Order: sequence, then C-alpha cells, then structure tokens
Amino acid sequence: INGKINFKFIKEASEKTAVVSTMIFTILIGASIFSLIFRGVGGDELIGLIFNSLPGGSFTALIFVLVIIFLLGFILDFIEICYVIVPLVAPPLLMMGFDPVWLAILFAINLQTSFLTPPFGFALFYLRGVAPSHVTTRQIYRGVLPFVIIQLVGLGLLTLFPQIVTIVPDLLR
Repeated sequence: INGKINFKFIKEASEKTAVVSTMIFTILIGASIFSLIFRGVGGDELIGLIFNSLPGGSFTALIFVLVIIFLLGFILDFIEICYVIVPLVAPPLLMMGFDPVWLAILFAINLQTSFLTPPFGFALFYLRGVAPSHVTTRQIYRGVLPFVIIQLVGLGLLTLFPQIVTIVPDLLR
C-alpha cells in the first residue's frame, strides 16, 4: 500500500515472522521435553506424594496448586504455565479424583485473576500502554481491584461448587 509493499518487504516480514515463530516453538518443545523427562524419572509420583502428605487431603493440594499458579502468573506468561506447570500438577490432581473440565476452568480463571493483579499483572501493563497519558498507573491499579475481588469470589464459588462448571458436560455425557 502506497508503494511500501514489495517483494523485499514481504521477504523481510516473512523472515522475522519465521524467527519469532521458531523461538516460540523452541520454548514449547523444550517445555514438553522437560515435562516428559520429569515424568519419566518419577517426578509426577513425587508431586503426588507431596500432595498426599499435605494436611487436609486433596482439597488442600488443590488450594496449594491454585496459590502456586496464581503466584507464578505474576512472573510467567500463560504459555509457560500451561506447558510446564500444568502437566506436572494436573496428573496427580486428576488421580485424586478431580474433574478435568472443572480443574481446567479453575486454572484458567486463576491465571486470569493473577494477570489482573498488581504488581506484575500483564493485563495491567497492556492497559497502561493504551490508556491516555493522564491516567496514572496507580489509578489503573485501584480501578482493577473490584474486578480482582469479583474474580476471586467467582473462583471461590467454583471451587466450593464444582457443579457450576460440570453441569453441562455431565448432561452431554
């Protein structure tokens, strides 16, 4: 458009896209290899033993995992958490009898909440980038608190009442 798109421009854009895509896929392949090796040497059994040794049983293990994922959501992107952490903690939790659909929804809402939470909330930094210059970061942090509270209440309700999530899949089975 306006004489800027030519073969050289398309070639450069394609090369840059290939480099970025290669980096992303390298991370995903590395995370998958890590998970496979960790599980191959019995790491998932170790995690299962840790979860079973927690006082309070499976519910405490679930709360422990949700807190860890919440804290990791401050510093890691969802891709790293989904490809590294979830394959390590999900099998022991599934072995404890948790519904996989319910567990996935809990993880997703938990991650979304951590992405909205100061000090490192990724969504807050995205909002900072598009907000007008007169809106301060402090105003953004204060403005997001009601939404974080709503999500935490929702996460608590879904944790206490799994039927909210599982009713439709159960009806379809």
